[in-house]
Amino acid sequence: MDNETSTGHVTRKAVLRAALAAGIAAPTVLMGVPALARTLTAGEAAPPLTPECDDGDDPTVPQTEGPYFKPNSPLRNSLLESGTTGVRLTVSGYVFGLACRPIAGALLDFWQADTNGAYDNTGFRFRGHQFTDAQGAFKLTTIVPGLYPGRTRHLHVKVQAPGRPVLTSQLYFPGEPRNNTDTIFDARLLMSVRNAGAAKEAAFDFVLNVPQSPGPSPTATATTQPPGGSWAAGTAYRAGDRVTYGGPAYVCLQAHTGQAGWEPPNVPALWRAA
Repeated sequence: MDNETSTGHVTRKAVLRAALAAGIAAPTVLMGVPALARTLTAGEAAPPLTPECDDGDDPTVPQTEGPYFKPNSPLRNSLLESGTTGVRLTVSGYVFGLACRPIAGALLDFWQADTNGAYDNTGFRFRGHQFTDAQGAFKLTTIVPGLYPGRTRHLHVKVQAPGRPVLTSQLYFPGEPRNNTDTIFDARLLMSVRNAGAAKEAAFDFVLNVPQSPGPSPTATATTQPPGGSWAAGTAYRAGDRVTYGGPAYVCLQAHTGQAGWEPPNVPALWRAA
């Protein structure tokens, strides 16, 4: 049931991934689709969803940082190193704002225990940060963290949109016996997890408390041109490029290819008023 909720609604994540695979402007196809922070595994009852960002609901819930966070982690999307043991785990997803629009350049800082339940407090094993791409997507390669007294399995994460406050939270695994006894556990932060041979694949979408303009009209196309502006969908922009849109000028902050729905006024993570 990775593509549907228990009520039969197709999840926002499924629509977005299908759109990106087909080369369609993602914000256009997402109009009117509920935004769910997680999908369900087979036979699992639906907890309260976090969040339905298209209706002004709350963003992804925060959780305690815990005692093991360290700043200045290395920039990397794989936490695997030479000699790493444990069940391989890939976590992927998207970072959205309150209008269900993807946030490019969002910072994600992950840290976790090793397969024995121990944190590296002297170095940076199983610690690293990365940034979402132009579609707001991220991907982490790591291992399934081990257990230690008092806690269920979890990943720690800090997420921050450019120029916005930091969300500190944790991600959890469905079907873990200790989910029932861990006093910090929150079902709204469950990832969807599936087996991939000897490894596991997980997915989770973050929704940050970032105000955004409403999405574009469902009739917008990749060939839509703004009247009187130099910005154009389908153009590859580099950081520092300047365009005009409807009169005002903008400077590109992140390299990306323009899409309908990502016009400069709508995506402050990509464009800044000049």
